[in-house]
Amino acid sequence: MVGAGPAGIYAADILDKSDVQVSVDLFERMPAPFGLIRYGVAPDHPRIKGIVTALHKVLDRPGIRLLGNIDYGTDIKLDDLREFYDAVIFATGAMSDRALDIPGIELPGSHGAADFVSWYDGHPDVPRTWPLEATSVAVLGVGNVALDVARILAKTADELLTTDIPPNVYEGLKASPVTDVHVFGRRGPAQAKFTPMELRELDHSPNVEVIVYPEDIEFDEGSMAAIRGSKQVDMVVKTVQEWAIRDQGDRPKRLHLHFFHSPAEVLGTDRVTGLRTERTELTGDGNVRGTGEFHDWDVQAVYRAVGYLSSPLPEVPFDHNTGTVPNDGGRVLDIDGDQVPGVYVTGWIKRGPVGLIGHTKGDAAETIANLLADAPAEPKEGDPDAILGFLEERGIPFTTWEGWGKLDAHERSLGEPHGRERVKVVERDEMVRVSRD
Repeated sequence: MVGAGPAGIYAADILDKSDVQVSVDLFERMPAPFGLIRYGVAPDHPRIKGIVTALHKVLDRPGIRLLGNIDYGTDIKLDDLREFYDAVIFATGAMSDRALDIPGIELPGSHGAADFVSWYDGHPDVPRTWPLEATSVAVLGVGNVALDVARILAKTADELLTTDIPPNVYEGLKASPVTDVHVFGRRGPAQAKFTPMELRELDHSPNVEVIVYPEDIEFDEGSMAAIRGSKQVDMVVKTVQEWAIRDQGDRPKRLHLHFFHSPAEVLGTDRVTGLRTERTELTGDGNVRGTGEFHDWDVQAVYRAVGYLSSPLPEVPFDHNTGTVPNDGGRVLDIDGDQVPGVYVTGWIKRGPVGLIGHTKGDAAETIANLLADAPAEPKEGDPDAILGFLEERGIPFTTWEGWGKLDAHERSLGEPHGRERVKVVERDEMVRVSRD
C-alpha cells in the first residue's frame, strides 16, 4: 500500500479483515501516518481529527505494518514493490491545487489554498513562513477547504492556541493584519459545497463577524429542487438566510460570504491589488450565467480554493484531464484500457478529490473486492522482513508504527506545559530523529 492516509488505512483494514491470509505494509512519504488528517484538516477541527482514533486501532494490528519517510518514485519504484508483494495499491490522495485560468492569477499575493493549508498544518516540505501582509483577503470557492482557509485567516492566533499549531504558524498568524475576509461563490447558497457543520463553525468565534448580503439570497426551480432533495442543502440555506437578515454586530474582524460572484480577474501589476468579479444570475436549473456587471474588490491577497488535484505517479498511467489514475473498480488500466496486473488504486487518486473522508471506505471496499478476486492461487513466499533489509541497504531512514508512538508522545510532551493536547513537530529531520531514537 502506497499512502498511509485514511484511504490507505481503510483499504488495509478491509484487507486485514478478509478471509484471506494476508499481511499489509503501508509505505508513507511522510515520517508520520494519517495523511490528510494530519496535513489537510484545519487544526481547529478536533471532531474530524478524532477519526485518528479509529485509524490508530487499524495500525495497531499485527498484520499491518507502517513504513514511513519513504518517497515512492525516489526511494522505491514499482518494480521493487512487485518483487516483494503480490499486489500494490496506490492511495496517494490529492494535495496540489487545481488551476484557475483567469488573468492575474499568477501575481504575487495570489495563492493556492492547498499550499496555505500545508503551511498552517505544519507540513515539513513547505516553507516555515507565509506572507500574511494583507488587511483584506479574497477566498475563491465555497467548499469546506475554502471555509477552513477563511476561518484560519479571520480568527486570532490566540484562538488557535488550544490546537496543535506549531510555533512558527502561531507567530505568523499573530502578526497578520487581516481585518476582512471575503469568500466568493459563483453560484447561490443552494449550490454551495460546504457542509452545515463547517458553515456554522464560522460563527463560533467571538472575534469574527459573519456577514451575508440579502441580495445574494436567491433561488430558482433548480435551487428549490436541491433544497427539497437534500437535508444538508436545506440546513445550509436556512443558516445563510438567517445570517442575511440579522443585525450586524461589532466583532473586530469580518468574514463576508458573497454568492453570485464569478472571479474574472486578479488585479495588479507587480502584486495583487484587487479582485474583479462578474455578477451572475440563475438560469432556472441551478446553473448561472454572467450578467456583464462587474465589481472590483479592494483586496491585497487572493486564495483559490477551487479543488485539489492528484499528482502523477512514476511508472503508473495517469489521466491529466481528470487528475486520476485510469481504473476499473480500482484495477489500474494502461493506455490501451487493459488491466495492469497486480496494481490498484483507492481514494482520491482513484475517483478524484470529492466527498468527505468517510466516503473513501466505499472506494476501498470496491478495490479490495477486486484485488481479492484477482489474487494469485499461489502467493509469494519469503521473509516478510526482506523489505526492511532492502530499505536499510539503500540507506533509507524509514520510520515505523513504533516510531510514531515515540513522536506522538514527544509532541504531547511539548504541549503539556501549555495545557495543549500536543504541539506538532514540523521539521522532517526532527520527526525522523525522534521516531528512530
